[in-house]
Amino acid sequence: MGSTMGSPFCDNDAMVTLPVARARGRLTVFLGYAAGVGKTYAMLSDAHELLSDGVDVLVGYVEPHARPETLTLLDGLPTLTSKRVAYRGITLNELDMDAALGRRPTVMLVDELAHANAPGSRNEKRYQDVEDLLQAGIDVHTTMNIQHVERLSRVVGDLTGVRIRETVPDHIFDQADEVRIIDLEPEDLLRRLAAGKVYSPDRVRLATQNFFAVDNLRALREMTIREGVVRG
Repeated sequence: MGSTMGSPFCDNDAMVTLPVARARGRLTVFLGYAAGVGKTYAMLSDAHELLSDGVDVLVGYVEPHARPETLTLLDGLPTLTSKRVAYRGITLNELDMDAALGRRPTVMLVDELAHANAPGSRNEKRYQDVEDLLQAGIDVHTTMNIQHVERLSRVVGDLTGVRIRETVPDHIFDQADEVRIIDLEPEDLLRRLAAGKVYSPDRVRLATQNFFAVDNLRALREMTIREGVVRG
């Protein structure tokens, strides 16, 4: 009696449905020329619009700047609990990557792309966290300033006399699917600075004598706008 051998790769009697992997997520960068121009505010405002449209949005991490207008916008947005990391006698708050990847929203907000994570974190840099989220199929909205673009950091350092310690590799920035330029007239930014809406009063005078000198702000703004034009 003969026998028939079926293919070892196909069993017609047992069909198995495999989970479909998500495509790589989209990266949106809210880019400004200095702290205080409204990057985080714009990102959170956009998140409220997405949420009202039924999009699954989650705040992964937003830097706790003492800016009332920005903090108010966190109200009503689903927010991931930060991971607390002990370092040299203090407790730092960081993005909880395990929780973020476990939750897997459609869009996640991750502030300050150039941030260096606390020692002991999953990744050394926040942009590496963002890359992991994108690879998991999560769209990421993030913020950064022009001085943190790696190829421009030395130019900005020479211009302002301030060494730029935290940078984002060019290939990370260049792969962004969308870059939104968040703009504000330098004079308006200086008024915000003087009113204590950007830094605490003890930091304002030093800031305006260095990085926030009006000529520096104008040059940084031009550089940022030019970057937006180049990207089209």
